[in-house]
Amino acid sequence: MDGAQWHLLKHTLTNASPNSLGSSLQNELTRQLRIDKDKKHRSFSWKLLWTLKRVFHATKYQGDAAITIPPFFKDAGRGTERIWGEETATPQPTVINWPGLNDKEKAELMPTLSTTDNWNLLTHPQGASNKSQPPLGESQRIARADGKCSQSKGWWREGKHELATHSMTTEVWISTRGQISEATRMAIQEALEEESTKDTPSFGTEDLEEIHRSGTEAGLLGIYNFPGAVYATDGSNDKGVLEAGYFKLDEHRGGCCQLGRGEEGNSSNRAELGVAA
Repeated sequence: MDGAQWHLLKHTLTNASPNSLGSSLQNELTRQLRIDKDKKHRSFSWKLLWTLKRVFHATKYQGDAAITIPPFFKDAGRGTERIWGEETATPQPTVINWPGLNDKEKAELMPTLSTTDNWNLLTHPQGASNKSQPPLGESQRIARADGKCSQSKGWWREGKHELATHSMTTEVWISTRGQISEATRMAIQEALEEESTKDTPSFGTEDLEEIHRSGTEAGLLGIYNFPGAVYATDGSNDKGVLEAGYFKLDEHRGGCCQLGRGEEGNSSNRAELGVAA
């Protein structure tokens, strides 16, 4: 798996003492490899999961193996099993990956789902011929679309966050007792209709996101804690037109521009250095 997720799991797996970390990781890896054998299964994109977390203020995630769960959820589990985080007496706002749970885990969730309304559920159509079918009686569908919001098979091995090039029908359901605004529904619908095949990794500031980020190549080099200005730039020279893009880490902003002319020098390094200025 990629270094950032490995770094996260070393800190978060339940009961991950020096003697149990290896077996916990092996169990999660075995589950993930079994999931990957299912030709119909895809992990949902992190940008879709982030949208659901944001609009529902969700703090918990249900489903999948720990290897693919994003770090912006404070707590994670499968049914009654805790993967990481704290046990709470009051049910938390939760994003549920329905295909990422087995039948036993779904059954364990049913009592909570039938008595609470602070959850949202992601699934592919349950009915025949791609038709909608409620995953449980006390649910209502709020969005459905054919978009590129599923990860490519095996993406977790290298952490590339490349989405599947083909579209998959995805639905979002909530409790029949729940209510959402039209703005919230539209935000979810737009996320489901996404056409870009590039996923967005996590760059938040919550504790687990900081741990995840510190395991990236840049994190291990100490770049995120560097007290000065850090730029990332990339330039191009297309038929004498010099262009470049940049991102300034400490200000969390970026942009792109045309800079210079080919007759003044054909190296894209000129644009890369110029855009930082």
